[in-house]
Amino acid sequence: MPNPSNHSLKKHVYERIAHSGTASKADLLEYFPITSSSMTRVLEELLEQQLILVSGLGTSTGGRKPILFQTNPHYRYVLGLEISRLRSSLGLFDLHLNPLSAVRWEMDQSLTPERLVELVGNAVQEMLHNQQITAGQILGLGVGAVGPLDAQAGIILQHELFPSDAWSNVPICRMLEQRLQLPVKLDSGANTALLAEHWALRDDACKNVLYVHAGVNIRSSIMSGGQLVRGTANTEGAIGQIIIQSGGRRLGFKGNYGALEAYVSLPSLEERVQSQLRMGRESSLSALPPEHVHFPALVEALAQQDALVREIFLETASYLGIGLANIINTVHPEYIIVDGALVNADPIVYQTAVQIARKNIYQYPDYNPVFSPGILGEESPMTGAALQILRSWEI
Repeated sequence: MPNPSNHSLKKHVYERIAHSGTASKADLLEYFPITSSSMTRVLEELLEQQLILVSGLGTSTGGRKPILFQTNPHYRYVLGLEISRLRSSLGLFDLHLNPLSAVRWEMDQSLTPERLVELVGNAVQEMLHNQQITAGQILGLGVGAVGPLDAQAGIILQHELFPSDAWSNVPICRMLEQRLQLPVKLDSGANTALLAEHWALRDDACKNVLYVHAGVNIRSSIMSGGQLVRGTANTEGAIGQIIIQSGGRRLGFKGNYGALEAYVSLPSLEERVQSQLRMGRESSLSALPPEHVHFPALVEALAQQDALVREIFLETASYLGIGLANIINTVHPEYIIVDGALVNADPIVYQTAVQIARKNIYQYPDYNPVFSPGILGEESPMTGAALQILRSWEI
């Protein structure tokens, strides 16, 4: 740990205690290169402000048992909002990121930005009332949204694949700030999901992480050296444009021919099953008009071991594995999280994708990264959105 300035020392100590769960003064002195008396002053200030609490006594190493400190989870509270193409979710969290209340809305044509802001405002009021929390105790609202975004300006730029066409050039932060009278911070949902999953790991040694979300499209985020990698452009969906078959199919009328998203995405999956049904392939879905066969019906058919649907899912999972191997061979992460509606449809999808990826990793098994479906699952973008507010908090 570098020697922090006096201005930031208290924040760093607070964050270290939060990361550790509980910590003694001796634990903190091993991490911070300051004197014992300086650490005592910092801890006394944090205790006086009720930012931290005494949680008990630790194990003795020969002398008196050390006092253990933890952050005060109820000193303030944070809100997290995920905005995706399938659904949007709002959560209220304490400062330990324990969820206190949550609500979810399915995205459809009626859910315009204005309508969502109204729903969020009403839900926040109800959450605070039920939890007996005042508005002054809320630090802010973090938003994790699908891109492309202008995160600094707080704007969702385009409405790609949203059910409602109204999601274009939406100043979502300004709209929410006006409705809630709270600070609002925007980032991509892939970034907030990765932040949350890395926080949940509580592993100081794990600093190079790849997060891939397979759903309506393919989104990714990369952490290197413990920090999110941010390019000069919003590239959250760039992994979907990796070409895995030269001159291959294209998803809709956009993107590269032969791109990963044309083989691994919910629209692609639906399109290929519908095409097979039109050709007369037998399936439990044959009684439905092909154009009415959508993802929820495919998940149900997969659970019933429908041969056609299983075949297309496994093909999709294999392509996902190839795409994963391509990016793994480029950035060499030590930990890979694979998540999303497509992956979560059935364990066989995740298992197949990981199996194919491993077989195509350069220098495997000497280089053998850890794969995971994630700890927080579908709650990760919302949780990470709240976490970004906590991390930007000036105590």
